[in-house]
Amino acid sequence: MKHILNRLINQESISSEEAKQVLVNISKGTYNQSQIASFLTVYMMRSITIEELQGFRDALLELCLHVDLAEYNGIDLCGTGGDGKDTFNISTLASFVTAGAGINVTKHGNYGVSSACGSSNVMEYLGIRFTSDIDFLKRSLDEAGICVLHAPLFHPAMKNVAPIRKDLAVKTFFNMLGPMVNPAFPKNQLVGVFNLELLRMYSYLYQNTDINYTILHALDGYDEISLTGPTKVIRNTTETMISPEFFGLNTLNQSEIYGGDSVASSANIFTQILDGQGSEAQNNVVCANAAMAIATVTKKSAEDSFGMAKDALLSGKAKEKFERLVEISKV
Repeated sequence: MKHILNRLINQESISSEEAKQVLVNISKGTYNQSQIASFLTVYMMRSITIEELQGFRDALLELCLHVDLAEYNGIDLCGTGGDGKDTFNISTLASFVTAGAGINVTKHGNYGVSSACGSSNVMEYLGIRFTSDIDFLKRSLDEAGICVLHAPLFHPAMKNVAPIRKDLAVKTFFNMLGPMVNPAFPKNQLVGVFNLELLRMYSYLYQNTDINYTILHALDGYDEISLTGPTKVIRNTTETMISPEFFGLNTLNQSEIYGGDSVASSANIFTQILDGQGSEAQNNVVCANAAMAIATVTKKSAEDSFGMAKDALLSGKAKEKFERLVEISKV
């Protein structure tokens, strides 16, 4: 590790194979906490290369506990986090709306590190059980149209990193990896990233896979469609810029999609929206993101997909999916 750190500190990069080996060694407990913390810190001070990101991704995919859910043809809606915007749990709500629209969802998530409340925080608080049991996951998909893949259960190799990330409490390159290392290896993905540089890297890495993908970055910094301005969208064969008008909506103020400052307040916003008591702005931003997931899988137009998402939310179908998953969690 000393040799690797010296190279990185001197602004050199490492190869994808070297990057992969570092994470494999971390999983084996080869390095102490100070070395791991130093390694993470270097990447807060310099850009990561495509080769390094690829190596880290390959290591985590190789080391993860794979679950075969291919028969469900699910989609994962997952953002990198780390955008510092403190929105409510938009992608998690959009996941239940997508399930409510009849699209299977294999949701990868984790506790918040650089935000007040991550996807797993709010779902756990509201009674959703996390497990790696394949029968439970399949039952969840069969009955609720969605299953939750809580990252720490499927990436045991990263147990040596988790407490360091928690103590640092800022985004690290692991934020960049989250959406790319879903242990179900879904063939459909809606991914949000926190800056344009990462959007480009994701585009390069995803075009060399067989995944049907949509990658998003809102130009004012969000790792999802925020409706506060234009969003860059990269798909398998297209690259476009969309605005709120794309969905027939007005531009929002950032304050309209601000999230709770605690898990309890975030959960309260979450349930209000599912109950049909969200503001028009909250409903629209959730449905815009769900619409992109629906369109990714079905290839329907944005207008049709947004209509399906709005119906799933306002008719209570999304809430039914959520409540069923909570019920299954009690068994």
